[in-house]
Amino acid sequence: MTAEAGRRVRVSDDEAGALNAVERKQLDIVRRFGTVGALLLTVGSLGAGAAPVFNPVIRLPVFNLFIRMTTVSLAIGFTGVFMIVVAWLALGRLSRPGRERVVSVPQMARTLVMWITPLVFTVPSFSRDVYSYLAQSEIVARGMDPYTLGPAQALGVDHPLTQGVPTIWRETPSPYGPLFLTLGKAINWLTGDHVVHGVALHRLLALIGLAMIVWSLPRLAKRFGVSPVSALWLGAANPLVLFHLVVGVHNEALAIGLMLVGFELALTRMAKVTPDGPFPPWQRGELAWYAIGGAVITLGAAVKIPAALALGFLGVMIARRMGGKWKHLFQVAGGLGVVFLVVLTACSFGSGLGYGWVSTLNTASTIKSWLAPMTALGFGAGGLGIIMGLGNHTDAAITVARLFGAIIGPLIAAKLLLDSFRWKLRPLTGLGVALGAVLVFGAAVHAWYLLWAALPLAAAAGNTRFRTAAMVISAGLAVVVAPTGGTFDGHIFVLPYAYLAAAITTLAAVAVVWRHLPWPPARRVTTGTP
Repeated sequence: MTAEAGRRVRVSDDEAGALNAVERKQLDIVRRFGTVGALLLTVGSLGAGAAPVFNPVIRLPVFNLFIRMTTVSLAIGFTGVFMIVVAWLALGRLSRPGRERVVSVPQMARTLVMWITPLVFTVPSFSRDVYSYLAQSEIVARGMDPYTLGPAQALGVDHPLTQGVPTIWRETPSPYGPLFLTLGKAINWLTGDHVVHGVALHRLLALIGLAMIVWSLPRLAKRFGVSPVSALWLGAANPLVLFHLVVGVHNEALAIGLMLVGFELALTRMAKVTPDGPFPPWQRGELAWYAIGGAVITLGAAVKIPAALALGFLGVMIARRMGGKWKHLFQVAGGLGVVFLVVLTACSFGSGLGYGWVSTLNTASTIKSWLAPMTALGFGAGGLGIIMGLGNHTDAAITVARLFGAIIGPLIAAKLLLDSFRWKLRPLTGLGVALGAVLVFGAAVHAWYLLWAALPLAAAAGNTRFRTAAMVISAGLAVVVAPTGGTFDGHIFVLPYAYLAAAITTLAAVAVVWRHLPWPPARRVTTGTP
């Protein structure tokens, strides 16, 4: 990059002006459009969400009408989804790196608050996992082992918490780490068998995780030369975050939040170095911050194990700061390994659960979903065998394909670690791609798994090509997953009607505000992003 280009990037990222009067009005319209979408999604969730078996909405006058109108409720929910996605895309125009004037970080934060506030009151949607959290936590609260017993065996099939768990998970042990189940046990002590109160406190945990993400993303973005506002837009304001972490109440919010906060804390005192040096001596408190950051990342792994991969890329950064030699890498690996084992052992045995969770990490593999590329490959190979008259060997084909994925995912992660160590790749970029590879080549893939890759990359990959690709993928996945969290029990025909009604309604809403949205390109745009 030339000096002139470098100067233009700094102007773009650090000296971009505040929005003018016209752009502030556009931002207001975008905010309100997204907020209306959030309100519609909240209303639609009353009848189309993944409601508990004993749904308290049934006893509420007027509101219980939505339960009786599934297609209408689903159409309202989809309209909310579409409107939020449209508002997010429009907000991306105002936060695009290279603009002469961009949304400020406080403006982005206020927009997030406006969109999230209605979603806090939704019925859990897009997934029923939160009911599994409650049942598995109750097992822990009763002093039993959630890593050997499923809800049906431990609590009984008639227990109100068991009845909320999807049938396929009622007899499977918990795949979650000891820290998360310990927090869940505390929630169950407070709420007992009250599902609504339990969901509310689990959503509070998810919001705490989201707050960590919002805190860490702009700080990490600054360290890696990416626009903080763009990182918040692509990361925290991403519809997948809103739908699956806030509305869906997934514990990925807490795990990813701890991972990103730990990464940022570890870099607090790290000196900036280049491949050719100089490599200054340790700064005061530097080692302590590395240990603190590593400990926080390990806490994330004690919620969901993929967070542990961040320790490898953090270790690469520390080794590069020391001089970038192999001996430095082994020294750092040893030090962070000690931190990891101490903190994880404290969480495991301090919770009274031990290391039983290690044997249940593959619980999700019991699901055979086409969303997982390796599983889809196995289905395809099995179907081809049937067509060719070789018999039905689908299960064997899936097993072989998953084994291949279990090898290639870690190999890609190892290659990215090596490239990061050789200064060919930003470590945080390597972390995002590595998490994506490990999870995509895993036995099960869900829409919210993308966030393990998208959130680190939002803070580390600032080029326009990545931003566009991530935007398209996020928007696409956001609109294809129905908010019910179920299979429609044979009523799949309601989906086309709901989609069509929502599309027509959203188009009408967009037509009303079209001239106030920031679709036209900016008059003057600087070139390049880091």
